[in-house]
Amino acid sequence: MRTSARNHFVGQVTAVKPGVVNDEITLRTQEGLTIVAIITHGSVASLGLAAGTPAFALVKASSVIVMVDVDSSKVSARNCIAGNVASVTKGAVNSEVVITAQGGTQVAAIITNESADRLGLASGKPAVAIFKASSVIVGIDQ
Repeated sequence: MRTSARNHFVGQVTAVKPGVVNDEITLRTQEGLTIVAIITHGSVASLGLAAGTPAFALVKASSVIVMVDVDSSKVSARNCIAGNVASVTKGAVNSEVVITAQGGTQVAAIITNESADRLGLASGKPAVAIFKASSVIVGIDQ
């Protein structure tokens, strides 16, 4: 599958917490990361999601927030992936920041150049990629 989303996580659903309108999906990636998504109950049903279902999660780079020196237990976003900056590519206004997590998973974020400078982002520096569960799209291969 090819998409425009920069962040593609492949794994298996480990839990489905049902709700009336939205369900919480927990996906464990092949590299051992946990990704949490909030999607509609109807989508869970139509995709046939249940514990053990192979699935993938997509997150646009523009939905990823980058932080340094963060205690993830004090952030409301469900997905906090710690790692080291692999690269910072500056454009005219924005920078693409790629963070490599333990296990080799890379997460791309698009942030302003001003933010990249203020955070002191550079290759090898620790950083955390953060995104809300509602920013995650879940899919299955048919």
